[in-house]
Amino acid sequence: MKIRRRLALSVGLATLPLLWLAPAFAAEKTELRGKAILEHACGKVAVKHMGLVHAGKMEEAVQLGTAEMQEQWQAMPAEDRQMMSEMMKEMSQSEEDYSAEIVAHGLLAVEGPAATLTVEKKTEDASGTSTETMTQRYAIDGTGCRISR
Repeated sequence: MKIRRRLALSVGLATLPLLWLAPAFAAEKTELRGKAILEHACGKVAVKHMGLVHAGKMEEAVQLGTAEMQEQWQAMPAEDRQMMSEMMKEMSQSEEDYSAEIVAHGLLAVEGPAATLTVEKKTEDASGTSTETMTQRYAIDGTGCRISR
């Protein structure tokens, strides 16, 4: 009887670390490309956010972020928010153009409650080859997909 208890205890203690690692193994990574990205909640948020930034509607765009990101934005001095808004608007694209870029060059990697959208465009011309990469992270929860850091 004592041997069984010891054996059960030993097996139990040996498998305990696996229970801690189980969530890491449970979240499978899914990769989406092309139009499938635009159908995913994070793809929809990406396009909407880019369109709002392009239109200069930063306050609305910020609402698509996590609560933490919204708090960080509001904590910034007004002049810093203005400078960031102008810079982001200058670098942004219309919803239509960004959607086309996502379809042509996008990869959305979803793993559990997180996702990363990478849009990598390679250009080749007389002066050589260049690569432009945009990456955005997302948090996925019961309410949908939100922009995160």
